Amino acid sequence: MRCAVVVCVIAFLSTPALSREQKSAEPMPDHFEIGRETHFDFGPPFNYYEVFVVRSRANGASVERVILTPAADKCFAPAKFETASGSINEPVSALLGSKNPCTIPERRLRHELTRGRHHLVFSFADVVMQVQCGAETRLLRSYIMDRDMFDPAANTPEHTSWTMRLMERLDAAVGPGVMDKPSFPTLTQEDNAPRISDSETLRNLGAAKYDGLFQDTNFRLSALYSEAVDSHPAQSSVRLVRSVPTQPEVYVQPEYPPLAKMAKVEGEVSFVMKIDANGGTKILTFGSAHPLLRASVEKAVAGWKFPADMITYEVQATVEFAIVCAGTQEH
Repeated sequence: MRCAVVVCVIAFLSTPALSREQKSAEPMPDHFEIGRETHFDFGPPFNYYEVFVVRSRANGASVERVILTPAADKCFAPAKFETASGSINEPVSALLGSKNPCTIPERRLRHELTRGRHHLVFSFADVVMQVQCGAETRLLRSYIMDRDMFDPAANTPEHTSWTMRLMERLDAAVGPGVMDKPSFPTLTQEDNAPRISDSETLRNLGAAKYDGLFQDTNFRLSALYSEAVDSHPAQSSVRLVRSVPTQPEVYVQPEYPPLAKMAKVEGEVSFVMKIDANGGTKILTFGSAHPLLRASVEKAVAGWKFPADMITYEVQATVEFAIVCAGTQEH
């Protein structure tokens, strides 16, 4: 009887150890997806949403990233998406390091997430990893506070630190991202830069396969992607709408000042010119016009040329600056 009891006790005590051993034997995944919401306390935009897709390849791992930015202004800053890809010369198992996401205890993750309740947070990154662990799909969430990003003595807990190191590797593989964006966006060539319009990752994004990575948002990621695909930034135009009694033989188009676009400044600039002996121009007077637009007109008009026999004439002209949003009537 005593032996039977001893055997039962040993069996009872060894069961958790066996369970832990089996769990630790879970194979490393060879692929995973990550969703990252980054919030800044200045903007707009205040939030950026990223999807990372990491897959094993023969010579390492491939990394694809999609950044989705909600609309700050339907006309001047509509929703947009940006794509990038890269590679890492290590297998996924080496990229993950010493931690197998399939064996990280859920209670540890939940405990680390409670930190945000006790600290004032201005900016943060909410990271969710989706990984296949046998027949189970796990979602592992990490909450990275601004102190974790910028405080050298942040005392960041273990699994959050591991997540930060992993994200640094992924960011380095695909190039500049959210943290490299200017605090105050400007109108640059980036707005018209070519982008990948079709890939398996984008198709999955549109099919709502990554919506589960952002469960705490008040919208679906697939809906934001559809909005970004269909968005059209505002188009600007500058045209000479009046020049009497004659038109210039040489016409230099005034440029639409970027600062005027950002400030949504548009309208007409009317002025009177005097034609000199060489057919060149000199502006005598301006009508009411915004200073940003006047400066652009002055610079352009200096290059206009009229017939030489116009030296006794004055020319009255009007240049129109207009911004046309998608879905509105053109000026």
